[in-house]
This record gives sequence, C-alpha cells and structure tokens, in this order.
Amino acid sequence: MNPVLLWFHQLGSPPTFDRFAARWTPWGFGLGLVGMAIGLYGALLVVPADYQQGDSFRILYIHVPAAWMSLFVYGLMAFYAAIALIWRIKLAEILAMACAPVGALFTAVTLATGSIWGKPMWGTWWDWDPRLTSELVLLFMYLGVIGLYSAIEDRRAAARAASFLAIVGVALLPVIRYSVEWWNSLHQGATIKLFGESTMDASMAWPLWVMVFATKFWFVGSLLQRARADNLEREAGKDWARASVEKSP
Repeated sequence: MNPVLLWFHQLGSPPTFDRFAARWTPWGFGLGLVGMAIGLYGALLVVPADYQQGDSFRILYIHVPAAWMSLFVYGLMAFYAAIALIWRIKLAEILAMACAPVGALFTAVTLATGSIWGKPMWGTWWDWDPRLTSELVLLFMYLGVIGLYSAIEDRRAAARAASFLAIVGVALLPVIRYSVEWWNSLHQGATIKLFGESTMDASMAWPLWVMVFATKFWFVGSLLQRARADNLEREAGKDWARASVEKSP
C-alpha cells in the first residue's frame, strides 16, 4: 500500500487519531494565536487609514478572513460528510460534525463585523442585501447541522442525518460567493483576489494575509480538539480512552 494511503488508513483508528490530535492541537492554537496577534498589530498600528473609509476599514482584517473561513469550513464539512456517507468512515463523521460549531462561529463573526462595518458605510446595521441574507442562511445551515446531530441519541445515525443536511447546503456556497455579481448589491465587490489583480495596495494587504493563515491554523486546533473530544466520548468504554483521559492535563 502507498505510504500516504497507509498513514491515512492508520489515522482512522480511534487510538491513533487521539494521539495525533493531542499532539497537534496545541500547535494549531499556538500558531493561530501568534499569527492573529501579528496580523492585528499590523492592521491596527502599522497600516495607514483608508483615504475614503478612514479607520473604519480596519474591521476588514477580521471580517474578510472570517467570511472566507465560513465558506471554507462548510465546504470541508460537506466533504467529510460525503466520505462518511459513502464509505461509512467513523472518523469522517466525527470531523464533519466537529467542523459545524467552528464554522458557525466564523459565520457569526462575519455577520457581526459586517453589520458594524455597514453602519458607517451604509447608514444601517442591517440590510436584506443578497450577500448578507445568504450568509445568514449559511449560519442557519450550520445551526441546523448542529441541532440535528444533537437531537438524535445514536451518534452514528445522528452523524449520517446531519451529514446529509450538510451536503444539501453546499448549493448555497456559490450563491454567497457570486451574489454581488449576480444581483444588485450594497456589498462591495472583491478587493482581494487569489487569482488576478487585487485593488488593495500591497502595503495594506499583508496583515490580511497573515490573518487568513492564522485563522486556518486556529481552525485546525479547534477542529482537532473537538474531534478528539467526540472520539473519546464515543470510545469511553475502551481502556485506551480511559488512559488518554487520565493522562490529559
């Protein structure tokens, strides 16, 4: 067997995943927090004020990474959910369900910072704009996955039902992404582009990229922590699980 495939196969073992998560969770949180500190320092103290929006534009450095993560995490959750439904891999179920609370948090931060930013720009905290409305629906999808997973006592059955809902919600992602292009929208178009020329000056963009990578690391730490806790709960009757809990600080 290919060494990489063999490693992934072994990682699917609950004890192996527990050791893996215990080892790398602190690294994810640590790198994420350090990156956020650097990014926020640059955003608040180094980058000059915008010539049109003044200092209010600085909320972009939280809003944009959170918005990107809200879509990325949902897509990853649906990917794990598809693996769980097709191949019945328990670890994929656990990872899919662990994505939901973290993605919901990023989506809530996106909506909150968008409202705060919208007040001075649009003169209102909320508008039923296509981008804002579709992002709110995304939050409801996350909450639906969390609620469905919590409502069914059988963990495997709960994960399968919630995974199906997660996959259905994937249709919402392109709507959010292209809403400002498909409909008339108060929301501005993309200023930072992965491909193509960005309209933001490079001297103002570096803290944003630092925040983008920092949120990825923080997500990894949070995902592993939540997945490990769920894994231990499911395997609570096993000797290795009791030993792992006793060793944890």
